[in-house]
Amino acid sequence: MTDRLTAREIVALVADDATFAELPDPVREPTGSPTSAEPTGSTGSTGSAGSAPDGPLGWPGYDAARARAAERTGERESVVCGTALVEGVRAVLIAFEFGFLGGSLGERTGDRLVSAYAHARAHRLPVVPLVATGGSRMQEGMLALTQLQRVARESVLTREAGLPQIAVVRDPTTGGGWATLGAGADVVLALPGAQVGFAGSRVRPADADPAAYTAEAQAAAGAVDAVVPPEELRGTLGRWLRLLTRPSTTPAAPPKPLGTGAGTGTGASTGTGPAPGPAGLPATGWDAVLRARSPERPRAGAYLDAYFTHRVAIDGDRCGGTDPQGMLCGFGDHEGRTVAYAAQTGTATRPAGYRTAARLIRLADRLGIPVLTLVDTPGAANDAEAERQGAGAAIADLFAAVAAARTPVTTLVVGEGGSGGALALAAPGNTWATPDSYFSVIAPELAAAILKRPPHEVESTADQLRVRPQDLVDLGVVRGVVGARDRTRDDG
Repeated sequence: MTDRLTAREIVALVADDATFAELPDPVREPTGSPTSAEPTGSTGSTGSAGSAPDGPLGWPGYDAARARAAERTGERESVVCGTALVEGVRAVLIAFEFGFLGGSLGERTGDRLVSAYAHARAHRLPVVPLVATGGSRMQEGMLALTQLQRVARESVLTREAGLPQIAVVRDPTTGGGWATLGAGADVVLALPGAQVGFAGSRVRPADADPAAYTAEAQAAAGAVDAVVPPEELRGTLGRWLRLLTRPSTTPAAPPKPLGTGAGTGTGASTGTGPAPGPAGLPATGWDAVLRARSPERPRAGAYLDAYFTHRVAIDGDRCGGTDPQGMLCGFGDHEGRTVAYAAQTGTATRPAGYRTAARLIRLADRLGIPVLTLVDTPGAANDAEAERQGAGAAIADLFAAVAAARTPVTTLVVGEGGSGGALALAAPGNTWATPDSYFSVIAPELAAAILKRPPHEVESTADQLRVRPQDLVDLGVVRGVVGARDRTRDDG
């Protein structure tokens, strides 16, 4: 368990000095519906204005409990909402006060949340929920639980408006608060050691492993993007906000080549692999395969480091899986503007990797941010566990995400382009290749086996498949070979 910060303390931790301005508190009429707002800091009851005595259920002692919570915390409700600058980017902050009835959600909590989201949309601001809650307020029964539906609708409307939502989950974040404001955000950051999970400590099975209900466990399961120490939270949050609030309609430029084929003056040679042909391109299909499979060929990490000034990563498919060894996804700064990236790393891509890439592309599409994808895989993982994890459905979902994207997608094949597991990440009509790459309907070895050819015909099969980057240009599969000026289609 981490130290529990109050709502005001977490606001002070992430907001630039003296920039937080609390939003007016919505007034609830006797009918129970919120109307206008009263000025921040107004006097009156402890949040029961417009409510029946002891709340909508007449729960004995509820008013007294709220009064004690108000006296103890200095707050009128379990959330504090306002605007602030975070590393210079203005955002709507929604800070939960766990000391106020466990940060629970009631009707007036819902009113404040609805008002905060509406303010964000009206002023085109990102939303940052700073969540610490035990769930819905029992003293208000089902009326409290239905606030989750109100919150979900506000989140959807904000998403449709193209505004990012970046949640910070604190200790504890459980119940409906986790299942809406937390896990429902576009990006989820967590404080170390925080209790995070749908089931709170008092309602989960007695024999449940408590380690499964932590921020670290949620990160390992792909539900949290990063666990961030408190002292790094403002800087991390600021970087995310800057990157996610810079839309652009200009396609990302393909990166420059870094490998063997860059001997045309666009990069340095590694000195390994087959000798390059004209313009640094592979002489045969098998040469292309060997160059792409060279262990010394630059991989995704090198390309991303060279392309971006800085970048932040999203991690996880939100379905219980991650593929950190096979797919790198996130957002970065390239020459002063934001580009999203999804990059295969040269290994067989697992279902969680495809689902994470689809999540990345859909998020970038909603925010109007161009996407760069790097293709480099011998193919999709094809072991039994990959099938149990839904490999086919995950690949289909990525194909759909790329096909449906309205934001421009640019692809560079930097190594192996192995069948549909590679093509799923490729942009139709805007795919490029490096001199160290190949793309094939199937690996030459497998093609020869299927055609019942002897092993010594694998190399000639590679030639027949026309897998070289220059072949792909001639076939119209890719637009051009980066770094090879004479191997580019003149089709715009």
